[in-house]
Amino acid sequence: MPIPSLAALPIRRLTLRDLTACADLSEDRGWPREEHKWSFLLAAGKGYGIDDPDGGLVTVCVVTEYGPYGRPDLAAIGMVLVAERHARQGIGRRLMRHVLSDMGTTPLTLHATPNGRPLYEELGFKVTGRAEMVRGHFVPGRPERTVATRAATAEDLSAILRLDEEVLGTDRTHLITRLPAFADQLRVAEENGRIVGYAAAWPNTSSDVVGPLVARDTRAAQALIASLADGTDRPLRTDIDVRHEELLAWVKARGLASVAVNAVMTYGLPELPGDWTRRFAPLTVAAL
Repeated sequence: MPIPSLAALPIRRLTLRDLTACADLSEDRGWPREEHKWSFLLAAGKGYGIDDPDGGLVTVCVVTEYGPYGRPDLAAIGMVLVAERHARQGIGRRLMRHVLSDMGTTPLTLHATPNGRPLYEELGFKVTGRAEMVRGHFVPGRPERTVATRAATAEDLSAILRLDEEVLGTDRTHLITRLPAFADQLRVAEENGRIVGYAAAWPNTSSDVVGPLVARDTRAAQALIASLADGTDRPLRTDIDVRHEELLAWVKARGLASVAVNAVMTYGLPELPGDWTRRFAPLTVAAL
C-alpha cells in the first residue's frame, strides 16, 4: 500500500490521549519532554497535529484562546514542532496556515525563536516586543524593604482574576483557575490588605518556571520572585519582558543568567492588550 505524501495527511485536533506522542516529538527535537506542561496546554487549549503513518506525530502546535467563551478576543500559539525527519519540507508552514484559517479574525500572538521568526514574518506576524529567558539558582541579597507576600488561598481567587484581567486586557479564567493544581506554589503580594500582584512557580523538567508574574511595580515583582525562590531548592527559570530592565538586572545580580532572547510577535493587532508595566512574565511562552 503506497504511503501518502505529507501534503495529503490530514490535520486533526489533538486530545490528552496524544500527550505521550507530543512529549516524544519534543524529545525528537532536542526539547525536554515537558509532559506536565503538555497536559496543561492540551487541557486548556486546542491542539493541532498530523499523524505520522509510521507512528507518532509529524507536527503539532497548541492554541490557547482568551476572552469570552466561543468569542475569543486573543489567542496564543505555542509548542510549534515538526519531527526532525520531516523538517524543512513545508509541514510547519502548512500547519500554521491551517491554524490561521481556523482562527479567522481572532488576533494572535506567539513567542518566536530566531529560527522560527522568518516563517512567522512570512505569514504576516509582526515583532512587537522581546522577552529574555533567564535561569539559575536564586541567591538572596541583602535584606531590603519589600512588599509582603503570602501563599494564595481559595478566597484570593476572585481578586487574582480581577487583577489578571485588568493587567492582561483579556479574560484568562480558564488558565488561572487551573494554577492551584498545575503550580507547586501560588503566591500573592499584598499591601494594606489589598492584593497588588501574584505569581506562580510550576515544575518543569529541571527547573521551576516562574509565571505568570503580575505585579504593581518592580518592587512587588522582586518580592514575589524572592518568596517563590524560598519555597524551592531547584533553579528558577522565567521569561521577562525586556522593557523591565530593573527587574532583569536584579535577577541577574542574584544568580540567574540570560539563556535566550525571543521575539514577541502579533498577528491582527499592533501590540498585546493590557498594561505591560505590570505584566512581567507569561505563564509560559507557549501561552500568555
